[in-house]
Amino acid sequence: MTPEEREARRRRLAEVFGDVLPDQTSDDADEPETRTDSNEEWLKRQVPPHHG
Repeated sequence: MTPEEREARRRRLAEVFGDVLPDQTSDDADEPETRTDSNEEWLKRQVPPHHG
């Protein structure tokens, strides 16, 4: 499939279903490498409140 065909297909699908999702969402983006805490501290912060 050529790039032109892919673009035409994308436009047709957007016309029918709407273009509701962005190309990239926050869950598939790379996380910044600025975290300075240890893995253990990070894991402790992930515990839900009801697990005290």
